[in-house]
Amino acid sequence: MAIEDRPGTRRAAVVLCVTEQDGEPGVLVIKRAYRGRNAGQWGLPGGRADEGETPEITALRELEEELGVALEPSDVLGRLDDFPASSGFVITPVVAVASAPVRPVPSPDEVHSVHHVPLAALAADGVVNWLAQPSGPPLLQMLLGPRMTVHAPTGAMLWQFREVVLLGNDVRVADLLQPDWTRH
Repeated sequence: MAIEDRPGTRRAAVVLCVTEQDGEPGVLVIKRAYRGRNAGQWGLPGGRADEGETPEITALRELEEELGVALEPSDVLGRLDDFPASSGFVITPVVAVASAPVRPVPSPDEVHSVHHVPLAALAADGVVNWLAQPSGPPLLQMLLGPRMTVHAPTGAMLWQFREVVLLGNDVRVADLLQPDWTRH
């Protein structure tokens, strides 16, 4: 579901890059560098859209800038729902599939580490955790590995990818709760 622009809307795009590692398909998830915007947070390769860029072009450009992975527009399968982040950005997740295995080379200014999350692990039972809150809706946690708990907005995009692409369910993410510490 697309979110229309309003005055002051800032656009960003991320890519759910599906690639194979050791014969196993998965998505690339990054841990942001421990400085700058979203320091140390789990994320997907992506960033702010430049003037006139489509979400697809933004996502592919950012994938190459952050991980040195160059994909073509023809590698894009489509988009998931826009996510209205509490930072003021509307983030468009783009799904792309690498036609050959890739070797990410993270930009140290932007990326601390790169992780290949197998699709089988993303679709497994026990990955999705809904944490009750004292008031309001529960908080989504994607439990992707030891010390790899991912919250919205990235967790929301991974959850929708899991549900829609891997499991064939119809889910929406725009109203999912985002932890306070992800707001910068």
